[in-house]
Amino acid sequence: MATAGQRDFYEVLGVPRAATADEMKKAYRKLAMQYHPDRNKAPEAADQFKEINRAYEVLSSDETRARYDRFGHAGVDGAQGGGQGFEGFQNFDGFGDIFDAFFGGAARGGGRRRGGVARGADLRYNMRISFEEAVFGSEKDVEFNRSEKCERCTGKGTEPGTDLVVCPDCKGAGETRRAQQSIFGQFVNVTACPRCQGEGRIVQTPCTQCRGVGREKKPRKISVKIPAGVDDGAQIRLSGEGEAGPRGGEYGNLYVVLSVTPHPKFERVEDHILMELPVNVAQAALGAKILIPTLDGEMELEVPAGTQSGDDFVLRSKGVPHLRGAGRGDMVVRATVVIPESLSDEQRQLLEKLAETMGTPVLPKKDKGFFERIRDAVAG
Repeated sequence: MATAGQRDFYEVLGVPRAATADEMKKAYRKLAMQYHPDRNKAPEAADQFKEINRAYEVLSSDETRARYDRFGHAGVDGAQGGGQGFEGFQNFDGFGDIFDAFFGGAARGGGRRRGGVARGADLRYNMRISFEEAVFGSEKDVEFNRSEKCERCTGKGTEPGTDLVVCPDCKGAGETRRAQQSIFGQFVNVTACPRCQGEGRIVQTPCTQCRGVGREKKPRKISVKIPAGVDDGAQIRLSGEGEAGPRGGEYGNLYVVLSVTPHPKFERVEDHILMELPVNVAQAALGAKILIPTLDGEMELEVPAGTQSGDDFVLRSKGVPHLRGAGRGDMVVRATVVIPESLSDEQRQLLEKLAETMGTPVLPKKDKGFFERIRDAVAG
C-alpha cells in the first residue's frame, strides 16, 4: 500500500491492519515518547517522530483510515497538513497526555497552560565518595549554580504591581490556527503562538531586576545525607533543589549521582566484602594468628594448620550494612599461600631436609569456596 520512499503506516506504528483504535493509541503513545525530540537527541529522531504522528493522524480517523486501506498513501496525501514541528498535534487523540508527560503537566497554551505552569528542569550533580563513606554513610556539602525565582517579581517576570497581559496575537489561546483547503475538505494546522511561546500571556512591563525572565542564576549550597550501604552509581534525589520553573513554576529536582573510590584491599560484591590474605608456607602448614584489617578496624584471624591456598574464612556481619533493612553482609577472607621467590642458604637447607621427609603431595578434594559462590550468584 505504500509508495516508493514511504513506509506503510501500520508498519510505522508496529500494529496489524486489524488493530483496534485502543491498540493503535497505545502503540502511538509508546513510540511518541521514544522518539520525541525533547527526549531523543538522535539526528533521525525528529523525522521518525513526524512519521509516527502522520501515521496516527491518518489511522486514528475512521474516514481517513478507510481511504488509506483502499487507496494507500494516494488516498490520504492531500489530507496532510504540511506543517512542521508541533503543527497539527492537537488533532491527534491522546497526544495531550504525552505532551503533559514531557512538560510536567503544562499544556500547549490556552486553557491547559493557564491551568498550571511548568515545573523547572532537573539538575544532576556528580559526587565522588570514599569506600568507607559508601559503607557507613556520610553527610557532605554540595555547591552548585541554579536558576532561582527572581526575588523582586517572585518569578512572574513582571514589575511588582503589574501582571501578565493577554497575548494580542493569539488572544490568550496560546496557539495559532491555519486553515488549508484540499480535495478532501478543510484541515486546520495548529502551532504554538510564536509571540507568547504558547503561554497565552506576555510580559508588558518587565521586572527591572530580572528583565522579564523571572529567574536569576545564583549559587546554592546544601547538605546531602548519604545513607549507609550505597553503591557506585547510586542516585540521591533532592526534591525541589533543581531549576525554578517559568512564570513562578515550582522547582525541579536535584539528582546526586555517586561514584565510589575503590578500596586498596577490599572488594565489594553486593553487601559482602572480599579480601585476599597472603600467608607463607610455614603459617599455612603450622597455623597462625594473623592481624587483618576489617571495616570495623583490625582483628585477629586464626588460620588453622594445613590451610590451603584458596581456603575461605567467613566473618559474619562484617560486611556492608543493608541499604534497605537491618543487618550487614559478610566478610570473606581468602587465604593465598605465597611461595618465596628467593631463599637464604639456611632456609634452603631447612626446606631440603623437609622435602626428604615428605612424599608426593595429593590434591585435596574441595567444593567451591564461599568466594566463588558469591561471584556465581552475582554473575547470574
